[in-house]
Amino acid sequence: MSSPLICRHILVRGRVQGVGFRAGTRHKAASLGLIGWVHNLPDGDVEIVACGAPAALDQLVSWCRQGPPAARVSNVDVSEGNPPPGLNRFEVR
Repeated sequence: MSSPLICRHILVRGRVQGVGFRAGTRHKAASLGLIGWVHNLPDGDVEIVACGAPAALDQLVSWCRQGPPAARVSNVDVSEGNPPPGLNRFEVR
């Protein structure tokens, strides 16, 4: 029996733009079999919507708390969400 598909909205704060955070997130999410997207916000935060198995989402959230080597994450907010329509892979927006 497979795990249910759930979605999480993740907001990452700190020095997270211009350090490869989006590309790293895409790579990590794809390796975990997640679908969704990541993008930069005008205020310097990174926003992520990821959907997949709960254990894989937990691993992505753990990765987000560190990010790539040049990132300096100060806070990660996570909330449950609904799957946006039309998702079939993980992409950078």
